[in-house]
Amino acid sequence: MSQSNTMWGGRFAGGPAEIMQRINVSIGFDKRLYAEDIAGSKAHCAMLVRQGILPPEDGDLILEGLDRVQAEIEAGGFPFRDAHEDIHMNVEARLGELIGPAAGRLHTARSRNDQVATDFRLWCRNAIDRLDRQMAGLQAALLDQAERHVATVMPGFTHLQTAQPVTFGHHLMAYVEMIGRDRGRLADCRRRLNECPLGAAALAGTSFPIDRAATAAALGFDRPMRNSLDAVSARDFALELLAAIAINGAHLSRLAEEIVLWCSDGFRFIKLSDAFTTGSSIMPQKRNPDAAELVRAKVGRLAGAFTGLLVVMKGLPLAYSKDMQEDKEPVFEAVDTAELSLAAMTGMVLDMRPDPAAMREAAGRGFSTATDLADWLVRAVGLPFREAHHATGRIVKLAEERGVALHELPLAAMQEVDPRIDERVFDVLDVDSSVRSRKSFGGTAPENVAAAVAAAREALK
Repeated sequence: MSQSNTMWGGRFAGGPAEIMQRINVSIGFDKRLYAEDIAGSKAHCAMLVRQGILPPEDGDLILEGLDRVQAEIEAGGFPFRDAHEDIHMNVEARLGELIGPAAGRLHTARSRNDQVATDFRLWCRNAIDRLDRQMAGLQAALLDQAERHVATVMPGFTHLQTAQPVTFGHHLMAYVEMIGRDRGRLADCRRRLNECPLGAAALAGTSFPIDRAATAAALGFDRPMRNSLDAVSARDFALELLAAIAINGAHLSRLAEEIVLWCSDGFRFIKLSDAFTTGSSIMPQKRNPDAAELVRAKVGRLAGAFTGLLVVMKGLPLAYSKDMQEDKEPVFEAVDTAELSLAAMTGMVLDMRPDPAAMREAAGRGFSTATDLADWLVRAVGLPFREAHHATGRIVKLAEERGVALHELPLAAMQEVDPRIDERVFDVLDVDSSVRSRKSFGGTAPENVAAAVAAAREALK
């Protein structure tokens, strides 16, 4: 009889086919749950002793043995075996080798179903905490750059066409807001997942007089899960985590795309050092923003992980099915990818060196202050906005025909469109005046940006 079937018990007379063992085994990836698995076993053991279900001497042996198992794993000397299928049975088998028959009492009043659900929630909770710290670090890096460039003028775009002048600090603060919402999604996910499945057993609960509230509290959960079927079969917490990660990946991808553009010859708004660029194998003049391009691409993996697990879960009847063994790999990979992407993006944001002169020159192209002219015609001349919009279009056409910027167009030419235009119009036609005028809440005026940076720094504390 195989070692795996020895663990299962007397019903199985023969060993599994080799292909069955290969498709069934999960120790290759779920060994990442070892710390959570041991923490859950310790909490369960302590509760069994307090409830009089497990003799204290056996409890002491088990706790001591679990410490030895964890030490072996962390020292790299633990004998992981495919024959034991997963991290739970590997730990239990090794515990038996270390302390003898008392190890067999640990599994009283629990199942691998509630055990893995508990382990996975603990792992996801820890991952959320790490991701949140990294996202906060990215926000801090963005704030550092935004604070230095509250008044650095650059073109704002719609459809990637020059639209209106903004400040570079204002542009970066948009990403601070996005990352803040990403952190909010993670916090919501953490709050919802922080309920404990342990004690639900296989699916129906247990006849032993266990104290589920005690194990939940020992593991830092807010409460036990209320329904034993739901406890072992729910994976929406993993889906929610993957969705939050994918959305964050999309935000990072957008910023990465802008970094690629800003580094290009067509923009030259920023430079990245050799730390985040690579050279060409054939063109010695090239400095390629490969780190940004790779972050831009990673969202494909993140979206794929979410979609993959959603498809796995969509038709499963209650309660547990082996399909759910497919839940961990996409989550592990997505979290790894997200952590790498956040680290790379934070590094690039800290590394990039903006070129204010190039940004300002670009902000003046494309008649970016046309809206300021239209607004001035409304305020100073009293035109309805639609008429002001039409008049501005005619003035822009005149400037375009003469090959000059709006602020370079002679007053007499503007007066051909509307004779009521006077010298005051030039106060709104340069890019600096334009950004200074945008004082509405959330606008790009430098004083607004400085206040937004200060508020965001306070929130990060």
